[in-house]
Amino acid sequence: MPGFLTLLPPLVAILLAFRTKNVLLSLFVGVLTGTFLLSLTSHGFILSFFYAFLGLVDKILASLSDTWNAGVILQCLAIGGLIAVVSKMGGAKAIAESLSKRAKSAKSAQLITWLLGILVFFDDYANSLIVGPIMRPVADKMKISREKLSFIIDATAAPIAGIALISTWVGYEISLIKDGYAQIGQDVNAYGMFVSTIPYRFYNIFILIFIVLTAVLAREFGPMLEAERRARILGKVIADDAKPMVSNEASNIEPKEGIKLSIWNAIVPIGALIVFAFLGFYYSGYTSIMAGEDKELIEAIKNAPLSFNSIREIFGASDASVVLFQSALLASIIAIIMAVSQRIMTVGEAIDTWLEGVKSLVITGAILLLAWSLSGTIKELGTAKYLAGVLSGTLPKFLLPSLIFVLGSVISFATGTSYGTMGILMPLVIPLAHSMSPDANFMTMSIGAVLTGAIFGDHCSPISDTTILSSMGSMCDHLHHVKTQLYYSIVVGVVTVVCGYLPVAIGIPVVVSLLLGVFACFMLVRFVGKPVEEIEIEAEVGLEE
Repeated sequence: MPGFLTLLPPLVAILLAFRTKNVLLSLFVGVLTGTFLLSLTSHGFILSFFYAFLGLVDKILASLSDTWNAGVILQCLAIGGLIAVVSKMGGAKAIAESLSKRAKSAKSAQLITWLLGILVFFDDYANSLIVGPIMRPVADKMKISREKLSFIIDATAAPIAGIALISTWVGYEISLIKDGYAQIGQDVNAYGMFVSTIPYRFYNIFILIFIVLTAVLAREFGPMLEAERRARILGKVIADDAKPMVSNEASNIEPKEGIKLSIWNAIVPIGALIVFAFLGFYYSGYTSIMAGEDKELIEAIKNAPLSFNSIREIFGASDASVVLFQSALLASIIAIIMAVSQRIMTVGEAIDTWLEGVKSLVITGAILLLAWSLSGTIKELGTAKYLAGVLSGTLPKFLLPSLIFVLGSVISFATGTSYGTMGILMPLVIPLAHSMSPDANFMTMSIGAVLTGAIFGDHCSPISDTTILSSMGSMCDHLHHVKTQLYYSIVVGVVTVVCGYLPVAIGIPVVVSLLLGVFACFMLVRFVGKPVEEIEIEAEVGLEE
């Protein structure tokens, strides 16, 4: 079939989502469009409608049967149950009240959310699912819109996990770099190359700085300004027409009357979740490596199991989705035991509360399944390869990193997966960059552009799992989150190209490019952004008059 037709499924899903404001319907139609196109290659036009439906069911079943996907859904449901029990015990309210004493303003609340996002660096899913429920009550009290909260959560998820020295992303990124160099007959220190790309991961760095600037300067622009104005002036943290990514069961869970609030009812279960996650990452990665055939790596880990290099390799080899489900389940058991031992709830009440939390996130599971099904359909159609072929070609050397970044962004946005985009582009980019210039810096910035472009597109995409989980963690309307975040992400993406990849490709030191980008972000927030607080004061004066 003509290559441009492969773009229809993601385009239909994205455009329909913004038109109907119904994510489930849009993803369903997007997958159905894709399976219809696949059916056309083997059946007639009429029969293809029938086989398209069968194909859609097959895609959903295939998505659910994947152990990684199943683990992600189960961890979402388990963490939903955990948060419900913690909330019913009063732990969430207690920790919110404790944090609110430190977060005395919207500015400090945003900075604390940003800092928590940095601290939960080891996995983007864990970031979205832990930071949101903890900071949501604080953000609501400080009249921070759910859109801004979900933006901060989303922008400190994949951008942090992607550049952390130890995370669930590192092993995959390193393996892609190593395989790419193998194609040109070179054996490199893949981890060393990964570390050297960090200064060239401009979008990751600039978006983190951008968050701080909007919080400190108390300025916003675009749709985010409208959302923040609504929250600060009217006290509406979500819009009237919002459909938060959670059901009423979770939003209505309040602490039991008459109980004494204690922050330990939140710290112990959530702390257990994090500790179990770290231990689980180590165990999962360790057993995976020991069952492998890399004898040199096995021997190195046996000799120094707690060295930095060993921990890095072990974390990279772990199965994050399964580990986080296991951790959430164990943390849930601890929370239930705490609730029963303190006589806050009976065993039956605690389990019912946990199930209420699970039910509240069923909608998220359905959306994730359809998003993965769409991704699988797009992969089978060859959408990414078509885009790569269209956008790549003969071009000057200094434009290659920028083009790689843009290409990665487009593919990742259309497919909703940064991992898939990295896997498609890295084997193409390393040989291409080496053929144009074997210079170490040029190779490093080109590899960095692949990894960064994939994250940027994934960050913007409404069908990305991390975007969905960020909406869920903050109880934000998913499309409102996408709409407000997209404006900021694209602006920072432009800064990434103009102040990042173009200057370094023509020989300007990377430190200078980083400073240029930070300065550009400051100027944008300072002079394009409008002060939300002044608007609030003006509104209050107007009401008094």
